[in-house]
Amino acid sequence: MKVERWCGTRVRERAGDLAALLTDTVASGASVGFLAPLGHAEAVAWWQERAADAAAGLLAVWAAVDPAGRVTGTVGLVFPGKPNSRHRAELVKLMVHRRARGQGLGRRLLVTAERAAAADGRTLLHLDTETGSPAEHLYRSAGWTAAGAIPDYAARPTGELRPTTLYYKRLPALPEERPAAAAG
Repeated sequence: MKVERWCGTRVRERAGDLAALLTDTVASGASVGFLAPLGHAEAVAWWQERAADAAAGLLAVWAAVDPAGRVTGTVGLVFPGKPNSRHRAELVKLMVHRRARGQGLGRRLLVTAERAAAADGRTLLHLDTETGSPAEHLYRSAGWTAAGAIPDYAARPTGELRPTTLYYKRLPALPEERPAAAAG
């Protein structure tokens, strides 16, 4: 399984494949910001919007691609534009296709984003995830710290309101490293 950083052009070109991953993630019940059923066209449009953010440097996207060329996972980092927040980033949309779960891909994507953030001089990452979800185990086991939970923060794909736990992780500064260039 190859994990690579995708530039805005690559995200736009592969929006259909990324959309297939997103629709699978929502269909499997993961709370990633969408209600079920999520149509393919809506998912493609969402990724097309993200392509512009990636091209502008506001978002970094990594995709895991299997030997058949299928997108099996993704993770992103959102970079704030305010001068007082350039030391941090938000980890977003860590998704693994059902056919690739249980093989360590989620952890690999997480580590990839963490290392790239540290190499870019980011010293703090944060994220939110559904309280009680399988993702919580991954984040806790990877050294993330729960900052607290917000009740009824987001709806599951079924529409049921659920609490969300906020997490953060401090990263060591690695100024001598630079993230790999975006493919595409």
